Amino acid sequence: MPVNTATEPNIPSFLFNAMLNPLIPYAIKGAIWYQGEGNTGQAYQYRELLPLMINDWRTRWGYEFPFYIVQLANFTALQTEPVESTWAELREAQALTAQHLNNTGMAVTIDIGDAFDIHPKNKLDVGKRLALEARANTYNEKIPYSGPIYSDYKIEGNKIRIHFLHTDGGLKVKDGEKLKGFTIAGINHKFYWADAVIEGNTIVVSSPQVDFPIAVRYAWADNPICNLYNGIDLPASPFRTDDWQGITYGKKR
Repeated sequence: MPVNTATEPNIPSFLFNAMLNPLIPYAIKGAIWYQGEGNTGQAYQYRELLPLMINDWRTRWGYEFPFYIVQLANFTALQTEPVESTWAELREAQALTAQHLNNTGMAVTIDIGDAFDIHPKNKLDVGKRLALEARANTYNEKIPYSGPIYSDYKIEGNKIRIHFLHTDGGLKVKDGEKLKGFTIAGINHKFYWADAVIEGNTIVVSSPQVDFPIAVRYAWADNPICNLYNGIDLPASPFRTDDWQGITYGKKR
């Protein structure tokens, strides 16, 4: 079927030339990027594409303006067993960009998506979380602005202790239940649901099915069951401690 190149937004350069390029002569304070769903099948490639795009925009405008990313929300049916996930790998690509590219940030939305709507209606909380990022990092207000972000881990016998950044007000389970969403694996790389306990500003993860654990994942699914927050009611970003090859590795458009 022939494609109408005058109206097809997926044609390379179409959106840039039609909607972005005309704005380049005008000064901007920063950019908000709410996208990623269309790239979930090529999440590893997105690790390169997103920073390239940000740097290209900054080069064209001539200055390093702030760039704030909305991490993909939860979507599709709830995952009730540990799984590999293209959406989790895309969220990881977004997080890596926010961590490693200067003057960028990320709003986590893993708790305010919609299993049946790829465009969830709750944009108010998205805006509030982006505003916290901008107030803290663009306007230099001394306020907490992020949910818990994975920092590092330590194997302690048959358990793994996870350390976090942005534990403002302490780690907590928002719904008052036990921690959910953690999985753990041993040397066979098979993940099992894990028991997770908050100890101060760390979380200790274990499972009777894994005698010698080497990796932990949290909220690693398209639509995970997860409930870790900090004291200012911001959700923890999905993460993994391993760097094992994902299911989108090597896939490109």
